[in-house]
Amino acid sequence: MGHFLPSLSHAHPLSPFHFQIFGGLVWILVASSKVPFPILQGWVMFVSVFCFVMSTSLLCLYICSVHGGSSFWVTLDAICQSTAALFYLSAAVLEAYSTYVLGFLVTPVIQYRENIAAVVFAFLATLVYVIHEVFSLLRWKSS
Repeated sequence: MGHFLPSLSHAHPLSPFHFQIFGGLVWILVASSKVPFPILQGWVMFVSVFCFVMSTSLLCLYICSVHGGSSFWVTLDAICQSTAALFYLSAAVLEAYSTYVLGFLVTPVIQYRENIAAVVFAFLATLVYVIHEVFSLLRWKSS
């Protein structure tokens, strides 16, 4: 297993498009959902939009070969993925809390289901960012 780990540190098991897919779904679902505390929805929207734009920008820079193979790119990737993972974890927990509170209020079932879907995709986006963060940190450590 020890000889297998260094080869994994240079490759990510997930495509960068997973960030856009899950981040976009969270963005859409949170925008259409109803929450009892608008400040919570504001933070979740900020995180989903910020991470979506950040990931898309980094992907475009990478596709245009701006990185040039420098070690700065590896450090930037590790910092961005760590920040995004932490932000998405906080947003997913806040969305889950607001959905929990919404369950006690008299709300239509469709709104409650939208919030549940937003929570599920927020945690999936968190998982995707955490997986990418681990591999980014392994790549950063080996560079």
